[in-house]
Amino acid sequence: MNKLLNLLSQNADFTTAQLASMLGESEEAVREQIETYKKQGIIKGTTTVINWDKVPGSGVKAIIELKVTPKPETGFDDIAKIVMSYDNVENVYLAASSRYDLIATVKGDTIQDIAEFVSKRLSTLDNVIGTATSFILTQYKASGMIFNTEEEEQEQRSMIL
Repeated sequence: MNKLLNLLSQNADFTTAQLASMLGESEEAVREQIETYKKQGIIKGTTTVINWDKVPGSGVKAIIELKVTPKPETGFDDIAKIVMSYDNVENVYLAASSRYDLIATVKGDTIQDIAEFVSKRLSTLDNVIGTATSFILTQYKASGMIFNTEEEEQEQRSMIL
C-alpha cells in the first residue's frame, strides 16, 4: 500500500509537514500527491472516528443483509443506489455470499426505528427478496481504531512514536 495513503488512513490530522517528515519528502511533493489522489477519487474525504458507545443518546446501529434479484441490464447497481440514497444508511457493500448480496450498515435512534426502516423501506423495494438484521451491541474496533480503553491508550502511544 502507498505509504502516504497508509499514514492518512491512520490519522487524517497529520499536517503536510508531519507527513513529509515521516516520508522523507518535501511538503510540496506531499501536498501535490494528496491533491492528485483527491482528483483521482482515491481520497474521498476525511473523517473523525468516534466511539459512539461513549456518547449518551447516540442511537443504535445495525448490519442489514439483503438478498436481491439483480437486473439483467445493471446487476446490483440500481438497488445499491436506492439503498445508499437513504440518509440513515452509512455503508453499502456488494458481498460474495451464498445467502445475501448486499450488506448495509444503518443507524437509527432506536431499535424500532431500524426495524421500521427495514420493514417499510428496504423490504418493499423491487428486487429485494429477503433481509437479515443484526444489531450492533458493542464496537470493539472501527476504521483501524481499537475501542477498548487499555488498547486505545496503547494505540495512542504507538501513534506518537
